[in-house]
Amino acid sequence: MRLQRVLLFLALSVCPLFSLTNCEEQRVPEEKLLIVTVATQDTEGFKRFLVSAKHFNYTVKVLGRREKWRAGDYMSATGGGQKVRLLKEALQEMKNEDTIILFTDSYDVVFSSGPKELLKKFQQAKHKVVFSSESLIWPDRHLEDKHPHVTEGNRFLGSGGFIGYLPSIREMVADWKGEDSDSDQLFFTNIYIDPVKRKSINITVDNKCRMFQNLHGALDEVVLKFEDGRVRARNVLYDTLPVVVHGNGPTKLQINYLGNYIPNIWTFETGCTACNEGLLPLEDLQESEYPLVLIGIFIQKPTPFVTVFFERLLKLQYPKNRLKLFIHNQEAHHESQVSLFLKDHGSLYQDVRVSGPEEEMDTAASRNLAIDVCRKDESCDYFFTLDIEVVLKNENTLKILIEQNLPFVAPMITRAGRLWSNFWGALSAEGYYARSEDYVDIVQGRRVGVWNVPYVSSVYLVKASLLRSELTEFDLFNSDILDADMAFCHNIRKQGVFMFVTNMQTFGRIVSTETYQTSHLHNDLWQIFENPVDWQERYIHENYTYIMRDKLIETPCPDVYWFPIFSDVACDHIVEEMEHFGKWSGGGNTDVRIQGGYENVPTIDIHMNQINFEKEWHKLLLEYIAPITEKMYPGYYTKCATPLNFVVRYKPDEQPLLAPHHDASTFTVNIALNSKEVDYQGGGCRFLRYDCSIEATRKGWTLLHPGRLTHYHEGLPTTWGVRYIAVSFVDP
Repeated sequence: MRLQRVLLFLALSVCPLFSLTNCEEQRVPEEKLLIVTVATQDTEGFKRFLVSAKHFNYTVKVLGRREKWRAGDYMSATGGGQKVRLLKEALQEMKNEDTIILFTDSYDVVFSSGPKELLKKFQQAKHKVVFSSESLIWPDRHLEDKHPHVTEGNRFLGSGGFIGYLPSIREMVADWKGEDSDSDQLFFTNIYIDPVKRKSINITVDNKCRMFQNLHGALDEVVLKFEDGRVRARNVLYDTLPVVVHGNGPTKLQINYLGNYIPNIWTFETGCTACNEGLLPLEDLQESEYPLVLIGIFIQKPTPFVTVFFERLLKLQYPKNRLKLFIHNQEAHHESQVSLFLKDHGSLYQDVRVSGPEEEMDTAASRNLAIDVCRKDESCDYFFTLDIEVVLKNENTLKILIEQNLPFVAPMITRAGRLWSNFWGALSAEGYYARSEDYVDIVQGRRVGVWNVPYVSSVYLVKASLLRSELTEFDLFNSDILDADMAFCHNIRKQGVFMFVTNMQTFGRIVSTETYQTSHLHNDLWQIFENPVDWQERYIHENYTYIMRDKLIETPCPDVYWFPIFSDVACDHIVEEMEHFGKWSGGGNTDVRIQGGYENVPTIDIHMNQINFEKEWHKLLLEYIAPITEKMYPGYYTKCATPLNFVVRYKPDEQPLLAPHHDASTFTVNIALNSKEVDYQGGGCRFLRYDCSIEATRKGWTLLHPGRLTHYHEGLPTTWGVRYIAVSFVDP
């Protein structure tokens, strides 16, 4: 009996001594906690707040749903009184006196933990009301000396979040008689700095950010903490894990960044947990039921591979009778390509509108106009911006974006071999590019998801309903100090609209326009350095990359190798470029173009250096010929030194053949540039020593053979038409 009394005494004593234990938690069940917030609009920020609350099973009461917001701008130091009025009215109707109220903003707030932790930390504070804290004082700096001093932590009160017992909060707001436009921050500050009221109501501030983390003035203190499949915000200054994270003041971009991860939106273990929620599937719709999309295509400068852009536009997997086109072309150089596309395919689309160089419309004006066309068209469901530089490789891009069911979403595109992309992960203080901590991981695909970002360009999808509700201003792209895209994103951010970019799939890339010249007939040929991936897709034979794996190299004669190198387009463009240049040699022995001025085996030709294509051709040899050479002639490694690269023309009435000869090379590259029986008859190459002829030449295929000693050869007669070959004498 004595032992039982001792145990009972110890049990009663332990709970008061150790307030962190379950004893105290049991006194405040989670169902006693009520989250109260004010939201007059269902913004993207508010939806994010509700998602985070639902994730942790918070009970939320929303005030002001049917009211107009009259309490000022969220960036202003004044205003917010409407929140106090609504709270006061709501508290008067609440009857359960043991309720604990968490009153918080919502547009820029996320929860990073649940009610159990929040209530535990509130009880540990041992006050009736606990406000969030700040290191900065506002709106009245003259009140600084009246704030209680603390030994460590933030000293000043933040009105964006507080937690307390219902009677205490009711008492605290009882004296509110202000206007909706008055400052809630100043109202609560005056209560806090009044020693009598502070003691009477029993108010304190969460000075070490155990419950509340205000980001304003604390950006360097807050980092993401990834641990065991969970993501938290951690205050490294006080080593605390706040429950409520608030992007107050000018820190909206930072809360957007944190909101990409908290609460457990993206973790290393699970990846993106929310990316497939709220989707709008299209697969069950009839084509006639697909949303109608206006595609805005913008050509602002000379751009490579424009023809390819339109070819990809045609391949876009979306019903063309549910698409309208708005094409703005500022560049006269591309008028023929636009006209040809519209002539051949314009009738496939529901409607086409074209603005040409003659209208002298600048970038901002054209984009404003295109968006307004969709805004005013009642049938328009989406506006899809597609700049001419965009290489849209994923034919399902438009469907994927629509199915994301977001007001504003962009597919991530990159520039080959670089960290450039069409989004920014952060902004500098001046509003320009800054690299976010996760930018490289997102661009390189180590983090995959749907990301809230402050800037996108080049390609994105916007809901028309957003244009008619939030983005109603016509001049969205105009600014006195920012370029059109930056002005557009600034105006979107100002309206509290979220811009998302997805890298859930690979969508494509963007071409570089930095070195693009328009002095040639086929200027894309010169893009092997600046846009090597696009150049290869356009000009290298589709089977080239399979040569080694699938053993596509043929050996028609001893030590002669035959394999595909050029696409038909490459062959056509090289021939047309040469004929456009037109300065064919006379085929005589005297030739001032070569060192020494004498040609032993003359041909009717044009040298690559005559059209300023020598560097590009050498790059072709290094990238695409040298690897084959080193495989076929083991032990021989080449840097493709070559004094002569040229295109030869054979015609029956000009130069039909070439007499037997050796080439001044270690090995020779001979590429057929047109098709036998289509463009010419006859022709071919005969190796005399082996009595071996190759007459059925293939367009785009190259013959690779030794030049000296062993492979004495001749060009067989062309009997009809015109035959073209590209020749390189490598390593003379």
